[in-house]
Amino acid sequence: MEAILLLGHGSRLTKANNTLKHIADMVQNMGDLSLVEIAFMQFGKPDFFQGISTCISKGAKKIIIHPYFLYKGRHFKEDIGEMIEDVSKQYPEIEFSLTEPLGIHENIAKVILERTGKDAERVTPLKPDGIEEKSLEIIESELEEIRFSGLEMSVVKRVIHATGDFDFSKNMRFHPEAIKAGIRAIKEGKNILADVHMVEAGINKRAIERYGGRVICNVSAPEIHEESRDTGKTRSETAIEIGAAKDIGIVAVGNAPTALYKVMKLIKDGIFSPELVIGVPVGFVKAVESKEVLLHMNYPFITSLGRKGGSPVAAAIVNGILKLVP
Repeated sequence: MEAILLLGHGSRLTKANNTLKHIADMVQNMGDLSLVEIAFMQFGKPDFFQGISTCISKGAKKIIIHPYFLYKGRHFKEDIGEMIEDVSKQYPEIEFSLTEPLGIHENIAKVILERTGKDAERVTPLKPDGIEEKSLEIIESELEEIRFSGLEMSVVKRVIHATGDFDFSKNMRFHPEAIKAGIRAIKEGKNILADVHMVEAGINKRAIERYGGRVICNVSAPEIHEESRDTGKTRSETAIEIGAAKDIGIVAVGNAPTALYKVMKLIKDGIFSPELVIGVPVGFVKAVESKEVLLHMNYPFITSLGRKGGSPVAAAIVNGILKLVP
């Protein structure tokens, strides 16, 4: 029996290595072949020698080794030849052959044309909803590690989608009751208080209004400016203080650390009791410190460690929770 061994480079990402397995299944089915196995040069399992052993244990008398590479690099020119020499000595009764790597081929050019939409007969344009769905699928496939619950992960993916930054899969933190609290606040028709207009602009207001709530941001109101001038407080801090009286269910802070500090102080003093605090201010002055303080609160919160954050992140978190409301 003849076997084909697809030999890939290998990745530390399991999902990346699974791609070669999918290709092997396609090759076997499309070619109506008896045996197609995979192996990796490094990082992945099985390695080359394990792949050869598997082929032989399944009855292969001839093994065709196909390097799943784009060019003849060091692995092809040096390593693979030495490995084939080793297995030829170990299994003298087996015939081994080595193909060219993928290299330059017209079918690869056709794939590029198809993926870039130049082959109109074979490519179906994605609708807007399809683009978002495809983006979230790509994000999930490229995540190195999933350390969140299913509902939390849904919000994290929305943040990555909004920012293009996979670091948020590592630095976001959720109070255990955060998602439930956010959903409850939205369903009860409570309002959302934003620290700046960029957060307000990014939130899906139509979805909020369906439940009877609205998004509030007073930071540019004349009375806020006057109060800020008279008290020496920042406008964001002042707007939070005044806005806290407006039936707030969720606070979304994406810009001003002073606003987040004010939210926490009002809660501590018993003046303010939102269902959920979203605190993701961005920057270099007090942003990291304010989020570290929030991280140790015993009420529902969502935050991101370090300097990263911002208005798009705060809005994406709210929108992600909105998607979860039944």
